[in-house]
Amino acid sequence: MLLYITLGLLVHFVFFASIFDIYFTSPLVHGMTPQFTPLPPPAKRLMLFVADGLRADKLYELDEDGNSRAPFVRNIIMNEGSWGISHTRVPTESRPGHVAMIAGFYEDVSAVAKGDLRSHIFTESYDASSEDFGAHDVTKLDTWVFDHVKEFFHAARNNQSLFSKVNEDKIVFFLHLLGIDTNGHAHRPSSREYSDNIKLVDKELKEIESTVKDFYGNDGKTAFIFTADHGMTDWGSHGAGHPLETCTPFIAWGAGIRLPQKVSAQKFDDSYLQEWKLENWKRQDINQADVAPLMAALIGVPFPLNSVGIIPVDMLNTSDLFKAESMFTNAVQILEQFKVKMTQKKEATLSFLFTPFKSLSDTKQANILRKARYYIKQKKYDEAVSLCRQLIHLALRGLAYYHTYDRFFLAFNVVLGFVGWTSYASLLIIKSHCNLMRGVSTEAKNPSRLLPCAFGAVGVSVTFFLLIQACPWTYYIYCLLPLPIWYAVLREIPVIQGFVTLLSTFPPRRFLGYLLLFILGVEVLVLSFFYRYMLTAGLVALAAWPFITALWTRAKSISLSWIFFCLLLAVFPLMPVVGRQPDIFLVVGAGLLVLLLSLFVVTSVIKRKDSFINEELVLHLLQMLSIVFSMCVVYSTHNSLLKKQGLPLLNQIVSWTILASSFVMPLLSPPVLFDRLFSILVSSMSTYLLLSTGYEALFPLVLSCLMFVWIHMEQETLQHSVVSCKQKVSTIQFACNTDAAQCRDLCLDDIRRAFFLVFFLVTAFFGTGNIASVNSFDPSSVYCFLTVFSPFKMGALIMWKILIPFVLVMCAFEAVQVTTQLSSKSLFLMVINISDIMALHFFFLIKDYGSWLDIGTSISHYVIVMSMTIFMVFLNCLAQMLTTRKLSLCGRPKSHVI
Repeated sequence: MLLYITLGLLVHFVFFASIFDIYFTSPLVHGMTPQFTPLPPPAKRLMLFVADGLRADKLYELDEDGNSRAPFVRNIIMNEGSWGISHTRVPTESRPGHVAMIAGFYEDVSAVAKGDLRSHIFTESYDASSEDFGAHDVTKLDTWVFDHVKEFFHAARNNQSLFSKVNEDKIVFFLHLLGIDTNGHAHRPSSREYSDNIKLVDKELKEIESTVKDFYGNDGKTAFIFTADHGMTDWGSHGAGHPLETCTPFIAWGAGIRLPQKVSAQKFDDSYLQEWKLENWKRQDINQADVAPLMAALIGVPFPLNSVGIIPVDMLNTSDLFKAESMFTNAVQILEQFKVKMTQKKEATLSFLFTPFKSLSDTKQANILRKARYYIKQKKYDEAVSLCRQLIHLALRGLAYYHTYDRFFLAFNVVLGFVGWTSYASLLIIKSHCNLMRGVSTEAKNPSRLLPCAFGAVGVSVTFFLLIQACPWTYYIYCLLPLPIWYAVLREIPVIQGFVTLLSTFPPRRFLGYLLLFILGVEVLVLSFFYRYMLTAGLVALAAWPFITALWTRAKSISLSWIFFCLLLAVFPLMPVVGRQPDIFLVVGAGLLVLLLSLFVVTSVIKRKDSFINEELVLHLLQMLSIVFSMCVVYSTHNSLLKKQGLPLLNQIVSWTILASSFVMPLLSPPVLFDRLFSILVSSMSTYLLLSTGYEALFPLVLSCLMFVWIHMEQETLQHSVVSCKQKVSTIQFACNTDAAQCRDLCLDDIRRAFFLVFFLVTAFFGTGNIASVNSFDPSSVYCFLTVFSPFKMGALIMWKILIPFVLVMCAFEAVQVTTQLSSKSLFLMVINISDIMALHFFFLIKDYGSWLDIGTSISHYVIVMSMTIFMVFLNCLAQMLTTRKLSLCGRPKSHVI
């Protein structure tokens, strides 16, 4: 079993990693010649202001009194410069945004750390601990930047060396303003704090502009750009592709920037212009990567080599010749990338297999460049700009073509491996539990010797094919991995034959009905990733389970409990995503419900007379005390942050202590099935309350109640089946592992049980929010533990919050395995198979076209399902540890009464 789990994990890690080779490969190429506009630039220097997390609508719109939050910026729009919306791409985070603006390309994880330019860059920054979401005033993050810039210019007047450096040409001042983003996370973009931070930045912008102009003697050679790296959702998050995250402001003014243009009509699909009262001032939208070539043209430096941005020439206040030359330079720079990319791919592909990008042949490239140069000489500048823009679009399409050249080849091999692995896992289950090999002869059981020879020959051929094309080492893994998997499948031909024979005895209509029901169930799971209300539909359907079986007549009270909790849990997917409507009183209410349930259990413990009573009673009282502490910490922390007094140290210590103890407390409880499960629930809830901000605090409680009922339902199903049940649920112990002799053959109910587990896991994942979007994560949920920005700690805490419902479901599944007397290996394999079918479904749904929200969501769905499959192995081990291990509170040796 251990060997199989290890191999399974390896296979799934490969499938998981494949998505990064297929969709997330680096766009960078090397070997291009730097290109720059061969004319004197309009500016000697440029100041780039990046307001982290600033939404376009919040900057441009008027407040409730009809006044602008940013009067200085609005004055620039109306009197001094050009403006518009800068459209970002996913992921909407700071680092990718800065790379796009300064380097002109999108999201290359590997390239950010490359290239040491520190000898040409002077930096100054505050300590990371200053970014405190619970601080009294986080606008100090921005005032710190502005104050230090003013001090910098003041110091430059008295420092000859610094003065000479600052007066050099082609320099950029980059000011990163983090206060707005921090206020957005802490108080939401609709808050007064967020608006006040915008006002402060606007006021400081005016002062900095005055300081810079005064320092340079008003020489008119300074260009200014004010924008943002990303926006923010209404609930204070970012990372995905929602328009509130991708629409950021862009304002440019100063040297080389065109003055405002008054217009009578503008062609935009949105209604922003009317809302902002800016419909008469020409709006010019750009892509975030377009900022890089614009800055390069303004100060006369070479365009970034890997930039895919298109210079917005309509924003330039220069001669038509300069605009045409800049666009020509831009086209040549992007065409250079296309040529290098094409050459690399051509050299690494066999000549008879290489398919060039036909829309931009060598002849067409030369013709367009020659024609554009001719237009410039003839002073037909508009025609030259239009032709260069056409060439840029063709070159970008060609870059995308060669960047995704191997996508189909890799995807085919990954799908081949997926199908092979699912087939092999299915055959293992059938072989172990269906007794199909009894009548098969020894000769039929032994595979032909030709099989390994054939697969060996194919493996050698594939390796040679990859070798002569100089493919990356990861290609060898994706192409060769399906071979041993399919070899293992074809070795089980007798099992396949036996299974086909078994199916032939099954009534066709019944088989077709079960197959359609299974497909419908998988489709509901897939659709729930897009539409949370599909979980509600699924839970309502599950509520009808007792009616289509004999359970309703045999166990009416348990059936009623099942229906009630299914319908109650079905309410949660209809609620707003967590964090958008925080309500601390619901968190406290959830804690009170857990306390009431604990009191009921304590009462039943006192009535019992066994060897566990003293230890168990002390444990329950400690867990109840932990719940009380969690409620107090949540309430007091909420009030403290509202008063802007920060996170109290005592609250922080108590929170971390409760988190640590929640891993130990369940191990102190008796291994009796329901006692241990209840202990896990209470310990988990004490931590979950600390990580909750609203109604989601009730979710694990309702989910656990349904899990308790599920265990009883499965026991009732088993008691009235052909399988004899020797123990009652109340006496079953987790420590008593199911003996191999007790394991039985598979039945259709076992497929249902596996499907139920996958459905409950998906419900645990999406029941309180669509975490397929990164922007669904709410940093305020970790404020009981820390408020100073720490991505790894915050990420780990949020991840544990997500995993707690998972753990509760997996522990209940452990109980189901024990009560149904089925091998945990077989049930687990069925669960993995269902998850893999979903993953394969999402693999085909991945797309690289459409809106960035659709692209990011399609990729994240596949990543989530694959992560869920991999995590399931670890969660299964964690659930086994929590349910079977036993520690003694008083140091007495453990004793299990059976």
